Amino acid sequence: MNTARALAGFSIAGIMVLAPAAAHATAGPATGTSDARAAQAAAPTQWGPHHAAGRRARAAGSLTATAKDDPGKPADRVTVTGSVTDLTAGSSTCGWAVFRISTADAVGGVTLKQRSYRTCTHGKPLKFAFSHKKVYHVELKVCAGAKAAKPSLTCLYAGTWKPLYTYYA
Repeated sequence: MNTARALAGFSIAGIMVLAPAAAHATAGPATGTSDARAAQAAAPTQWGPHHAAGRRARAAGSLTATAKDDPGKPADRVTVTGSVTDLTAGSSTCGWAVFRISTADAVGGVTLKQRSYRTCTHGKPLKFAFSHKKVYHVELKVCAGAKAAKPSLTCLYAGTWKPLYTYYA
């Protein structure tokens, strides 16, 4: 019985000693959390390089997402910058960077948008930048294909999309 009382006394004493430290630790980061999120949003996240099949094209860049308090809501704004380079030797082929962006629409649904950037000059990178509001997800696919006004169906539907940003991560 005396051992139980001694252990209980140590437990209560330990709680009394740790309680002020825990309260201080909890109060400290609460103000720093918004500062940490702001710093995280200000610092762009590097992505890439990602290559097309056979390394016939390459894309790399950075992504910046605004900080948010609720991980269940989309980012207010996502900005993507980068470049795509054609690594094919033929003059009739091009390198593509295709982005698939999921955004929130006005009625609470999700809208799927697509941005594509093409360069047909071997070895010379094409720079790009775009921004979207209320972003849930950004994905990338790098392809090499025939010179055309838009990416081929093979480019869009074969292979896997590389996730660059997800709202809940």
